[in-house]
Amino acid sequence: MQTPADSRYERLTSVSSSVDFDQRDNGFCSWLTAIFRIKDDEIREKCGEDAVHYLSFQRHIIGLLVVVGVLSVGIVLPVNFSGDLLENNAYSFGRTTIANLKSDNNLLWLHTTFACLYLLLTVYSMRRHTSKMHYKEDDLVKRTLFINGIAKYAEESEIKQHFEKAYENCIVLDARICYDVAKLMSLESERKKAERSKKFYTDLMSKEHIPTMINPKPCGHLCCCIINGCEQEEAVHYYTKLEAKLKEEYRKEREKVNTKPLGMAFVTFQNEAMTALILKDFNACQCHGCHCRREPKSSPFSNGLSTFNWTVTYAPDPQNVYWEHLSVGGLNWWLRCLVINCFLFILLFFLTTPAIIITTMDKFNVTKPVEYLNNPIITQFFPTLLLWCFSALLPTIVYYSAFFEAHWTRSGENRTTMHKCYTFLIFMVLLLPSLGLSSLDVFFRWLFDKTFLDQAKVRFECVFLPDNGAFFVNYVIASAFIGNAMDLLRIPYFLMYMIRLCLARSAAERRNVKKHQAYEFQFGAAYAWMMNVFTVVMTYSITCPIIVPFGLMYMLLKHLVDRYNMYYAYLPSKLDKKIHSGAVNQVVAAPILCLFWLLFFSTVRTGFKAPTSMFTFVVLILTIIICLSHVVFGHFKYLSAHNYKVDMDGVDNGQPLGSSPPVKSMQTYVAQVLQDEKGSGEDEGQGSSQDEEVVTEGDFQSGEDSLIENEVHQ
Repeated sequence: MQTPADSRYERLTSVSSSVDFDQRDNGFCSWLTAIFRIKDDEIREKCGEDAVHYLSFQRHIIGLLVVVGVLSVGIVLPVNFSGDLLENNAYSFGRTTIANLKSDNNLLWLHTTFACLYLLLTVYSMRRHTSKMHYKEDDLVKRTLFINGIAKYAEESEIKQHFEKAYENCIVLDARICYDVAKLMSLESERKKAERSKKFYTDLMSKEHIPTMINPKPCGHLCCCIINGCEQEEAVHYYTKLEAKLKEEYRKEREKVNTKPLGMAFVTFQNEAMTALILKDFNACQCHGCHCRREPKSSPFSNGLSTFNWTVTYAPDPQNVYWEHLSVGGLNWWLRCLVINCFLFILLFFLTTPAIIITTMDKFNVTKPVEYLNNPIITQFFPTLLLWCFSALLPTIVYYSAFFEAHWTRSGENRTTMHKCYTFLIFMVLLLPSLGLSSLDVFFRWLFDKTFLDQAKVRFECVFLPDNGAFFVNYVIASAFIGNAMDLLRIPYFLMYMIRLCLARSAAERRNVKKHQAYEFQFGAAYAWMMNVFTVVMTYSITCPIIVPFGLMYMLLKHLVDRYNMYYAYLPSKLDKKIHSGAVNQVVAAPILCLFWLLFFSTVRTGFKAPTSMFTFVVLILTIIICLSHVVFGHFKYLSAHNYKVDMDGVDNGQPLGSSPPVKSMQTYVAQVLQDEKGSGEDEGQGSSQDEEVVTEGDFQSGEDSLIENEVHQ
């Protein structure tokens, strides 16, 4: 019988996707046409609501770029081409840029007006997107609070009685103390792997009646000779011993886990109104003299539970929680983050752009042969391709830094990845190359140098060099074709797949690796990468309007690739709306940078007191004030890019209430490893990879099985 968890993760691996029972996948290259025929309802059912919001976001960006492309190519480009400041050569790229217009040309007002128009169009597009999201949390989430700072050895019954006595008519349905289950989950995962490996060799033994010898060291199957310390063992005997050892360790850890509370709890109430009241009570501040402190209602259990030290927030979705990371908190978590981010900043501080790498390569005459070729395709496209390669490596580095930070929720991890990736990518791809700087090191030395004001005009003039726009056009083209092709191939994941295959100790473990190699879709890195290209396109949409059609091409290909990957290649992921709203905020940064670029151009060409400079400056300052006021203080809601609507018509995320899948009704705020009291059959499902999911042998019958079995005899 198929459980709800099985139906949710029915697309666990690329192997399982090849055994898709959907008729659309039959035929030669049918996957290509299937991309266009997959409906949002199918994506919602298979990939989750966050995937639908992400794809809707992309469609609104595509619509925005269509309008911007028509205006930039249809109006701004002919205006730029009408100038005669540069050489009168129809094939000169500089004639398509704003640098071709004289400083006293009244047509420059058109560029400023269009920059303001693009800002309004961006805000309108994002408001339209957020108004269609209808984001509504699950009923369990809205009735559950996450409490941190509880007395370490408090009882669940005491927490229930505290709320029921302190708040009138309060009914607590459930209170769950959080425990340190990191080691327990690791042992359970390893035990299940050993159990599957033992079953594999037991079945093989009963079928062929020949014992199988393995080298149980990492990469042991790559060792050609038998030396001291690398002796082979009989496979069934080895995995039987390993399973027994892990079972015993698991049993001991399971007995100790209740003695390791974390001072956290998930408390579920009967109705949303009482949940909101308690949350407001714990987060309200009352002033007493010069001090502000909270005054939550008390009960006879308040002192024993240390209620004054509680931090109360809405609970994330159970699927959103990293249960194994809850034990990393407090000062240890902050020190961990500080060390990781300091190392990341130092690494990227000197290697922010590939220019410093090219300089180092030149010292060893590596790039000299390229220059001697004197081929314009190589000499012009090679720096752009190198920039793309390093900008593609950066999100991977930032993602692993966020992973090692041990965030408590998947949405927190993705949100951190998105903001850090976007910031570093904008510096690497847009700001520093535009200013002709090689790295953040050079940028800060130039910024804080005594001669900053003397060199500022020279640096800002670098932004408007005739060939500077060509560099970014090449970058967008490389991202559109090479970048999206690499996303389709998922090269980083296949590299990890190869490493895991090499580290596997036997054919059974390699079989498990092949069946458990899918990962959750990383919304944070995907948003950051996409917004980086969009920001480059919007920033140069007026100064170099020919970039917009290529940006539109990138977004169209990106949309198709992401639809395919999310539907066929990645695991579903449950996040919250904060990451989607954070992406909307990053979109608004693109037209703001466009205004900055026009302000720099107008200031360099005509001076700061010129009418176009003053107008652009005023619009820019007003925009920044409104954005900061909205983000920090919540003001100007009707002028922001957010327009979330609350569903009051009985519709939940586009589906009628009561029609949610049965998985929701089974969710509880307890780690799966603790729900399985006997430590047998059920898988955790907590990790970001597929290693912790249940896999039945009949689910993955493919041509790879025979290849795996053949490895045993080699």
